[in-house]
Amino acid sequence: MIKANVIIKNVSWYRYIKNPNNYIKRQIDKINNKNKKLNKKKIYFTLLLSGERGIKILNWKFRKKNKSTNVLSFPFYTKKELHKRLIEEKEIYLGDIIINFNEIKDKKKLRNFKIEFNNLWIHGLVHLFGYDHKKEKDYLVMKKIEKKYSSFIND
Repeated sequence: MIKANVIIKNVSWYRYIKNPNNYIKRQIDKINNKNKKLNKKKIYFTLLLSGERGIKILNWKFRKKNKSTNVLSFPFYTKKELHKRLIEEKEIYLGDIIINFNEIKDKKKLRNFKIEFNNLWIHGLVHLFGYDHKKEKDYLVMKKIEKKYSSFIND
């Protein structure tokens, strides 16, 4: 079972999602209901809901990039290490995801705030599971997983 600890560092989030903690819990519950193979495990991650300044500071501190971004993910384990822990342990902390409110709000063709938000935190979650998109084939695998999780919650 996947669970998230949601931390709100920018009050602007409340304009679009009245209770971000409950909202994420409901979305993750949908994923948990469809993804039965993880139900015997307790899998945790932290989701930090930030703004432009906060994510820029973290991007510089941890990646030495002096710019803002839409999402940052900090996995605790590599894909191989995580796979081993999923076999051996019942409780696993995946890592941290930070999402920039301004990047969602400022999108020129904003379809729906919650859909954009879901796409970003799912993208971050897939990174926490050890996937990346450095190579084209990895990008395609990651997109497929993201699409699967998005279908669970955006139906």
